[in-house]
Amino acid sequence: MKHANPYLNFDGNAREAFEHYRDVFGSDFVTAMTFREFGGEQMGIDGAMLDRLAHIALPLGTSLLMGSDVTRPQDFKVGTNHYIALEADTGEEAERVFTRLSDGGSTEMPLQKVEWAEQFGICHDRYGVQWMVSYTGAVTFGQP
Repeated sequence: MKHANPYLNFDGNAREAFEHYRDVFGSDFVTAMTFREFGGEQMGIDGAMLDRLAHIALPLGTSLLMGSDVTRPQDFKVGTNHYIALEADTGEEAERVFTRLSDGGSTEMPLQKVEWAEQFGICHDRYGVQWMVSYTGAVTFGQP
């Protein structure tokens, strides 16, 4: 496994929260992009939701604190607004880990190719922990 990073969701105040974390930890953002910059219109996102943060990352030692704003505020619930984001070394490892973690739990998004990774999926394990499993592979975000 390459990385395991905390991933936090917010209901419209991710930028405010991460500005606070940047001040607390004294590091600078690796990335910060809105849904508009992320191509949100093609995903069916519109209006004020386009200006919410799609992804932000702040270094914490050798890890990243990552997060985003939700696009479905009705589904947002404090207490379940966090994930552990895993970056696998291989596609096979991503499949194995995703399958094992979701066994007895549930799948929020099946492991699949997305614009930023060869494989990405979201699941909840049998203990209620939420996981994002990813294998970037040869994908370079924003490149055809």
